[in-house]
Amino acid sequence: MSLYRRVVAAAVLGAVVAVSGPVSAEQAEVQFAADMVRRGPDGQAMTGKMYVGDDRIRMEMSQKGREMVRISDQKRGTELVLFPAEKAYLERSSAPGAAPAAPPPAKPSAEADPCVGMAGMTCRRVGTEAVNGRPAVKWEMTMTDQGKTMTATQWLDAERGLPTKQVLPNGQTMEMKLLGTESIEGRKSEKWERTAAVPNQPPMVTLQWYDPELKLALREEFPGGYVTEIKNIRIGPQADELFVVPDGYTKKALPQGGPPPGPGPGPGGQPQPGGN
Repeated sequence: MSLYRRVVAAAVLGAVVAVSGPVSAEQAEVQFAADMVRRGPDGQAMTGKMYVGDDRIRMEMSQKGREMVRISDQKRGTELVLFPAEKAYLERSSAPGAAPAAPPPAKPSAEADPCVGMAGMTCRRVGTEAVNGRPAVKWEMTMTDQGKTMTATQWLDAERGLPTKQVLPNGQTMEMKLLGTESIEGRKSEKWERTAAVPNQPPMVTLQWYDPELKLALREEFPGGYVTEIKNIRIGPQADELFVVPDGYTKKALPQGGPPPGPGPGPGGQPQPGGN
């Protein structure tokens, strides 16, 4: 991976995962189960299921008609991909090649070094600034490789600990603006407007409804009529058997040159239930 791509990936990771991606196992303080729904402009829906346990996440999805299950285990640092129809599975490290990470905070913190666990990245706390009227801690993220240095800047919301602004080396920017609070699935959620801009291109605006307790977006609306939702949320302990390989499954070899197959994030990083 080029130096530029590594800097961009590290800077964007915080914004995508912490704000608009599936709940992180290390951040989850509440165990729950829920349904995932993704709708396109044609109105057709793709669905999946999410289970969040103690430092573990299970997502059941389909891709091109093939049922898959992803299980992330933060404590063990592993990820499983199950193929129920074949009774087979893949296993890999959650972050191959990454430096050992320090234990993450119980919840996102603006004062926590965002470079922890990112090999070759160093972060420097610059100070505090307001981003759209909300206090934020400004961090400078630097990576040097083969004599070349690139720097990105990220602002973490003082209350939520989530990225509310970032500036990448190529001038690409992202800003979050809190619009108010609304009820989604009977839960109090914060409505955020996310504006991403690339030089010489029109900005892209996304709306997100963020649940501070569950630490994920319950609903996102993207340009072009795409919508992702987390629905039918059931709070409560999740069974251990949801997060282990079932009896009778055969371990497969990892594919060469890349991560195990499976549905990745949808637009903006939200979990994508299906890929048909």
